[in-house]
Amino acid sequence: MDATKLLFSTEKLLRLTDELYTVTGLKTSIYDEQGKNVLVFGGHQEFCRLVNACPEGHARCEACDGRAVAQCAAAGELYRYRCHAGLCEAVMPLQESGRTIAYIAFGQYLDEGPVQRQWEETEKLLDWYPGDMKTLREAFFALRQYSRRETAAYGAILDALKAYILQEGIIRSAEYTDLQRLQMYLDRHFTESISLKRIAADLHMGTTKLCALARQLPGGGTVTQLITRRRVDAAIVKLVQSDAPISAVAEQVGFSDYNYFTKVFRSATGLTPSAYRKMHRD
Repeated sequence: MDATKLLFSTEKLLRLTDELYTVTGLKTSIYDEQGKNVLVFGGHQEFCRLVNACPEGHARCEACDGRAVAQCAAAGELYRYRCHAGLCEAVMPLQESGRTIAYIAFGQYLDEGPVQRQWEETEKLLDWYPGDMKTLREAFFALRQYSRRETAAYGAILDALKAYILQEGIIRSAEYTDLQRLQMYLDRHFTESISLKRIAADLHMGTTKLCALARQLPGGGTVTQLITRRRVDAAIVKLVQSDAPISAVAEQVGFSDYNYFTKVFRSATGLTPSAYRKMHRD
């Protein structure tokens, strides 16, 4: 998602992050899906400001943020790491209607280990730094230390606040129609075991409205029919393009029962999965 497609209630977000900073002393940032720093609250710590002040340092910071977001996206949960300059950071996904729209990050701190040892590691990482290392060292030793228990607690607080952030519209995606939201949701979750009730809850709409929207989508019918169609379409691609066993293909697209998959696939295409693969491979 583009940063331009993120909407913020800046006043509420500032107030919330300021209150969190007052209690914890931890800086909070918002990243878009590509890892671009969209908003920073409380500014950078002096150490980070010095590193970011030179072009190479700024480029390294941006690349590091991008890698962290990619790792967080793969994990689907809070991801802790050391940044390119040796500081402790953490990032977590913010999801709306089952899809990640942004990432909330906090960091610019040291762990509870000996600061001298952490500085020695950082000094090795910053052998490219063109500025005054003495000034940088002083800024590093001024950074606050946090235990793993403290940062885990802060992560849990942010995780609990995510629902509030979305409910209050503090961070939200640009408006999509309900039909677009349903289509995007099905595209992302069709391989999962999802019920009508879960979809309605995730999209914050009633089941009656959900069923009415389903009939408006291409190939429309019931929600179950739409999911089945997406699974069959995905299976067709995998059968032709991969050598995976048919039972594995069935599982990958969301069918836990091989016999049921064969029945559904034959009903949709007129062929069994093995016959379809043979015909199109030949």
